[in-house]
Amino acid sequence: MLKALITSAVLALTTGMAMADGITHKIAFHIDDSDMRLMNMALNNANNARNYFQSIGDDVVLEIVAYGPGLQMFLKGQSPVADRIEMIALEYPDVTFSACENTLRNMSKNMDRPLELLEEAQIVPSGVARLVELQEDGYSYIKP
Repeated sequence: MLKALITSAVLALTTGMAMADGITHKIAFHIDDSDMRLMNMALNNANNARNYFQSIGDDVVLEIVAYGPGLQMFLKGQSPVADRIEMIALEYPDVTFSACENTLRNMSKNMDRPLELLEEAQIVPSGVARLVELQEDGYSYIKP
């Protein structure tokens, strides 16, 4: 009986200590529109979430996924938010910018020339599939 009480007390204390260390929040942002206001809103939301969770001692992992017309957000020479993305990537290297390869291939074909991504963007095979994977991995889904 005493052993069970001690075990319960130790478990309660270690669980409490783990919670006191903070948790990791995972957030996926979905961009499928070329509207600069939505792109800026997504970047603002990402910054605000990161700042808030860090202020309370929690960690946060952010991924911004763009496909369809939203891929413009990550296109070199076309992105209206390229400077902000560069600053965010420098300040917060744990933020991931994911660009849909399907969209990139189709846009390049339609424009009859290869399109280049910003250096900060990484290619994922499918933007939709990436969002599904992130949600299956416990990410919260945000669509500004």
